[in-house]
Amino acid sequence: MPGPRSVYQHFCPAARALEVVGEKWSLLIVRDLLAGPRRFSELRRSLVAITPRWLSQRLRELEGAGIVEREALGQREVWYRLTPKGEALAPVVGELVVWGMDHAAGPVRAGEAIHPGRATQGFVTYLNRRGVRLGQPVSWLVRFTDDRCYIIRFDGERWWSKRGEGPADIVVATSPEGWLAVLVGSPEERRRWLAESRIEGTPDRIAEFARTLERQEPAAKAAAGVTPVQAVR
Repeated sequence: MPGPRSVYQHFCPAARALEVVGEKWSLLIVRDLLAGPRRFSELRRSLVAITPRWLSQRLRELEGAGIVEREALGQREVWYRLTPKGEALAPVVGELVVWGMDHAAGPVRAGEAIHPGRATQGFVTYLNRRGVRLGQPVSWLVRFTDDRCYIIRFDGERWWSKRGEGPADIVVATSPEGWLAVLVGSPEERRRWLAESRIEGTPDRIAEFARTLERQEPAAKAAAGVTPVQAVR
C-alpha cells in the first residue's frame, strides 16, 4: 500500500489541489459519484481494477478532505456521496474528459473494461463543453448488443443522456466496442462505422448525426481560430 499522500513542498493552488485529489483513483471516484450516491460495491464494479483496500483508503482520504461523505443506513447499507466541495470538481472532471478525448484516447487496450454508459456520458460531456449545438432539438437512441439502451438528447440548449428506451429521431444498433471505436476513432474509421452500422431514421437526421460525430476533431480547429460554438445544420 502507498505511504502518505504526495506533498509538493511549494505553494501553488494547483499543487495543493493535487495533494488532495491527485492520488491514483481519487478523481475517478469523484467522476463516478458525480452521477449520484453509490455504495462501496457499486464503486468497485465501476472501477473494476481497484482492490477493496485501495478503495477504502481513497474513500477515507476523500472523506477526510471534505470531498466525500458517508451515510450508514444500516449495518450493511452504506452510501457515499459528494459534498458541495466535491461537486465543485465537476468542471475539472469535465475538462479532463475533453482533454482525454482530444489528446489521450485511442484503441481499447487488451483487458480494458468497457462501460457503454460511461462512454455515452463522456460523449455528452464532450459535446457540451465543446459548445456543439444543433439547429433543432434531437433525440438519438443507442441500442447495444447486450440489450442496454441509452438516449442522447439535445434539448435546444444542452446535451444529456439517460439509460433506457424512449422516442428517438434515429436508432443506432451497435456493440460497446463499436460505439467506443467511433467516439475516439479517426474520421475514416467513423465513416466506415457509419456505413456498416444499422441506423434507422430519415436520411437528413442520419446525416445530422454523422455531422455531429465529425465535430469531434482534436484541437486543430481551435488552433486555426475556429470556434466550436455554432449550430450544426
